[in-house]
Amino acid sequence: MKTLFLSIFLFCTIQLFAQRKTEKQIISILKIQDEAWNKGDINGFMETYLKSDSLMFIGKSGVTYGWQNTLNNYKKGYPDTTAMGKLNFTLIDIKKLSRKYYHVVGKWHLTRSIGDLQGHFTLLMQKIKGKWYIIADHSS
Repeated sequence: MKTLFLSIFLFCTIQLFAQRKTEKQIISILKIQDEAWNKGDINGFMETYLKSDSLMFIGKSGVTYGWQNTLNNYKKGYPDTTAMGKLNFTLIDIKKLSRKYYHVVGKWHLTRSIGDLQGHFTLLMQKIKGKWYIIADHSS
């Protein structure tokens, strides 16, 4: 009985450690986005998204498919550092869906001289070849 309890305890501990490690990786991805945006580097910001035609971005204008189309929309909507402002994320929830998928919910805030903007986001993250990518983003 002790062996069974110990095995269950170790399994749960390992799973919790792995989940916390993944959550830290996801938080670091959002930090990469935050830092790139605040330098005015939209291309760097986009490096955390999967470079694929299947990438889905949902915003105020509807659904956009594809990494390049999403990048083009960001550059159109935020043509310079004045429009971009300074980005700040607040995480609300990071939820494991499976070993390969995580669901992330948070708030975003842009501090800008031309007027602040803010909203919420939902991300679907997928682990591909050992690296986490945003495969779907719903920002409002």
